[in-house]
Amino acid sequence: ALRIAGTARDITQTRRVERDRRVASEVLRSMAEAVAVFDDDFRFVSVNPAFTRMTGYTETEVVNQTTNLIDSRQHDEAVYARMREDLRRDGRWSGELWQRRKDGSEFLCWLQASVVLDSGGQRGHWVGVLSDITDQKRAEQELRFLANYDTLTGLPNRALLLERLARAIARAKRQQSRIAVLFLDLDRFKDINDSLGHAAGDAILRATAGRLQHAVGAHHTVARLGGDEFTVVMEHVDDASEAEDVARALLGAFESPLDAGDLRDVIVSPSIGIAVYPDDADTPSDMLKHADTAMYQAKALGRRTFMRYSGRMDVDIRRRATLSAALRKVIDRDELHLVYQPRLSLSQRRIVGVEALLRWNSTEFGAVGPAQFIPLAEESGLILDIGEWAMRRACEQLARWRESGLDIAMSVNVSAMQLRRGQIANVIERLLGETGLPADCLEVELTESVVMAEETWASLHAIRELGVHMSIDDFGTGYSSFAYLKRLPINALKIDREFIGDLTRDPDDEAITSAIIAMGHSLGLHVVAEGVETEGQLDFLRRNGCDEIQGYWLARPLDPEACERFMRDWRWADRMTPVTAP
Repeated sequence: ALRIAGTARDITQTRRVERDRRVASEVLRSMAEAVAVFDDDFRFVSVNPAFTRMTGYTETEVVNQTTNLIDSRQHDEAVYARMREDLRRDGRWSGELWQRRKDGSEFLCWLQASVVLDSGGQRGHWVGVLSDITDQKRAEQELRFLANYDTLTGLPNRALLLERLARAIARAKRQQSRIAVLFLDLDRFKDINDSLGHAAGDAILRATAGRLQHAVGAHHTVARLGGDEFTVVMEHVDDASEAEDVARALLGAFESPLDAGDLRDVIVSPSIGIAVYPDDADTPSDMLKHADTAMYQAKALGRRTFMRYSGRMDVDIRRRATLSAALRKVIDRDELHLVYQPRLSLSQRRIVGVEALLRWNSTEFGAVGPAQFIPLAEESGLILDIGEWAMRRACEQLARWRESGLDIAMSVNVSAMQLRRGQIANVIERLLGETGLPADCLEVELTESVVMAEETWASLHAIRELGVHMSIDDFGTGYSSFAYLKRLPINALKIDREFIGDLTRDPDDEAITSAIIAMGHSLGLHVVAEGVETEGQLDFLRRNGCDEIQGYWLARPLDPEACERFMRDWRWADRMTPVTAP
């Protein structure tokens, strides 16, 4: 009989261990996280492929090397020594660490390290799992930055400002000290944006932020609220005069041109409002609101100045809101009317035209000046209806005068909104047809910022194609480019009264005025001087070849009947005595 002798051994457990080891090895190889095994001397024993992808080191390069191989220079050696001490003491450690790749670049990782015990329960090896969180942290930082800082200037935004202001108020309350908030708004920044473009506007805002930070120093918070609005928060203020001194210093800091990239000679000025804790307000929102109110009062005073908040300013704000509401009813109530200021040709020595000027006589408020209600009309969009009403009345009046034998032209002011959002060219074409006026006896007056804004050019050319003349009003106060003036359909320049007022007294204004006249003529443009009040100013303008004048030397704005009498009766030989401005 066949006999077989042998031994049998149960290897189930061995196979299971081998299988588990293969599975574990495959898991380690496929893991996205880097895994490193190191001994009690912190020398690498093995690493997985993800470790190679993350650090650039292969397993062959790191085995038997100490873990110092990937230590970052961003941490002191003491940081790693302390981490290893904690690991030996507690058997585990986790946290964020900077590490260094083979190519020298560094990455931020989340490290989880723990002990591996041998079969006897003794410490055998350590295993570390590394996750690269550099991009995640960068994204988190960017989100935090976006939530708290202005991306254009890098300054704190409104959210961070309110947070810092709240903390500052809490400190001031404990210490019984004062805080001042300065609210700054750049004067005529919209004109700059419209004339030079948004890229130039952004460059100016960045330069403004830098100028503010340099002027107030690092111990005050400078923030940008949006648009061209900035704030400065001053802590530990002894009294309001200290804040006023800083406001004066800021105005002085903006007297020199800004270095805004390619724009080397741009000068901007701020208007500044001041509110003080606890005198004027005791919450962050009220501090900003009252400083904002004071800033608007500073603008109303003529810009480039500062104002301290006072309670009576709220009365002015309420009046402004009430005026705005009343303005919505002016056409229905027939509260608007036009007055006309004559224009004199210096070469022909006769009245050749008038400028139509809008006036509002409110049943509630009496006479309201254009400086008050025109900005309100533009803000509310009512300027579209009011502007069309004024254009219609002006054309109808001019038609009556011309039918009665007066050979004159008329200029009418048109706003940027009428050009951008209205159908002003169609309105003018329709009115010319209804009244029978020759197109060349109507002139549209526009500000420099309107003319320089490219989005208005289509409307400007449409108006010019009708044969209507166009002039730039208040020339010399904006940012006109002579290259653009040659390309645009402009017929005339009106020199701003700011330059005319000091003729015969200020050599700079005389030089500017004569230069504008010469430049205008070189471009084939008619030149008109506004605000002429003295015979000396008139003589200077005549000697320098100015074409027309307008102002109190000739006549104040007149109602239609008085204006007609004036135009029929006025003679050069009997030129009137200078009229004193009211």
